[in-house]
Amino acid sequence: MRCLALNASFEPLTMVPTRRALRLVIEGKAEIVEADGEEPIRSLHLELPRPAIIRLVRFVHVPRRFRRQVTNTFLFARDHYTCQYCARLVSDLKVRECLTRDHVIPQSRGGDNAWTNVVTACSACNTRKGNHLPNEIGMHPLHPPMEPHFVHLSWAIRRLSAPQQKYIKLFYGDAALAAIGPR
Repeated sequence: MRCLALNASFEPLTMVPTRRALRLVIEGKAEIVEADGEEPIRSLHLELPRPAIIRLVRFVHVPRRFRRQVTNTFLFARDHYTCQYCARLVSDLKVRECLTRDHVIPQSRGGDNAWTNVVTACSACNTRKGNHLPNEIGMHPLHPPMEPHFVHLSWAIRRLSAPQQKYIKLFYGDAALAAIGPR
């Protein structure tokens, strides 16, 4: 189980391993907001509840450019781990196939690496499309690529416990978790 880390303003930041959360608490950099109902964590000199949610004591500014960066992890989550050309899920791919990043307008033809130009594609479809434009080869993405809200992405790739979901909804509203459901 991982721990939800909140900023001092209670803004959800990220998920951290329980060990890292405990270190932040012990160092006085964070406080436990909600504990997991499991056994407490014990050391020779200390016993702490197992944290489910921690809050940083000091506010941490997160630059916007880090929130908008395209990574394969977030790209695949945005597209629900589905090839946007043949609609196969990652679980349906053959042994030597994998999900890849495809540029709708290839970089070799002036396309950029922006959210609005990249989609998830299986390796077979990505190879077949090559450096062609969708109209040239008749391969159009199932959904037009768009920049998602950062919150939707960051939680789409993680499993959240009920208390963790409560804090996401509290800060961003019910739509934040609803938006990451299946298409």
